[in-house]
Amino acid sequence: MPEIPLTEHTLTVAALSEAELLARIFPRLEMGGTHGSATLLGPGDDAALVSAPDGRTLISIDTQTQDQDFRLEWNNGYRTTGYDVGWKAAAQNLSDINAMGGVAMSLVVSLTLPPETPVSWVADLADGLTAGISELGALDCSVAGGDLGRGREISVTVAVLGSLAGGEAVLRSGARAGDVVALAGTVGRAAAGFALLESENAVQSLAPAQRALVELQCRPRPPLSAGPLAMAAGATAMLDISDGLVRDGTRLALASGIVLDLDPAALKPLSEGLTPASDLLGADPMAWVLGGGEDHGLLATFPADVQLPAGFTAIGSVQAPESSTPPGVTIAGHAVGTGGWDHFAD
Repeated sequence: MPEIPLTEHTLTVAALSEAELLARIFPRLEMGGTHGSATLLGPGDDAALVSAPDGRTLISIDTQTQDQDFRLEWNNGYRTTGYDVGWKAAAQNLSDINAMGGVAMSLVVSLTLPPETPVSWVADLADGLTAGISELGALDCSVAGGDLGRGREISVTVAVLGSLAGGEAVLRSGARAGDVVALAGTVGRAAAGFALLESENAVQSLAPAQRALVELQCRPRPPLSAGPLAMAAGATAMLDISDGLVRDGTRLALASGIVLDLDPAALKPLSEGLTPASDLLGADPMAWVLGGGEDHGLLATFPADVQLPAGFTAIGSVQAPESSTPPGVTIAGHAVGTGGWDHFAD
């Protein structure tokens, strides 16, 4: 019986040495032949060399693990590509720097792979990383280096370095009574996409609007211009919405010792665009708005006399806590459960 020739789609990482696999990855990380201005020395040495423009550096780290943060094949038949995982790894880390009011400078990536992983999947991951960086608008950022190892499941850990460009970091703890609560980006759409992925509705049968929600779960689009604009406008507090509007809002409220009171009339338009999924699944779109994570929008507070920067919409106000309303999130003055995602409880 003749041997089946190995191609990029049948070749696995077990068939290559580490050096051979890296030789296929490195060229895909060069962002069109150049690295971001902050990366002075990229992959190839024991450590990367990056600049710290104003002497301070923001740093954050996130991990995606197979069957915990993504599935290679979802219940509805969608197959997660390396491109999806690479894009999402970039998006969620870039969003953390954005939430501090900064701009991303460099990423380093630790990649753990089972030996049966197709080489093409790894190449797609590298392409997804660089596409996410460039298409989301992190123009000064690139992949500076990383680590490669063998394991029982795919795990992708990305650490990101960022700069405040001379400004002051926007923390979760600065909100004050009288501030306006504002949102940049979307909420609920990635959660709707997740529900479609986990449903019995075959991916091939989904309408374009439903497929778009699936794509926002697999390839989120954080509003990266919004963070620096919020810092420049005088935002008093801010955070990335990764685990849900109410859950993350509660984190900001507890850090600041205040109550975030959300306006039902302002929340209602946030569910627009979710009906293609909610009608199909018989779900309440407002549950996704309040509890759905992974859109990676920004929740921020601003002094009442500040004009909200481009991309932000007012959705509530900051109130002083009272004995009947301790720090947390309310809607029209009524307490609401946190909902959202918990890595250890869910």
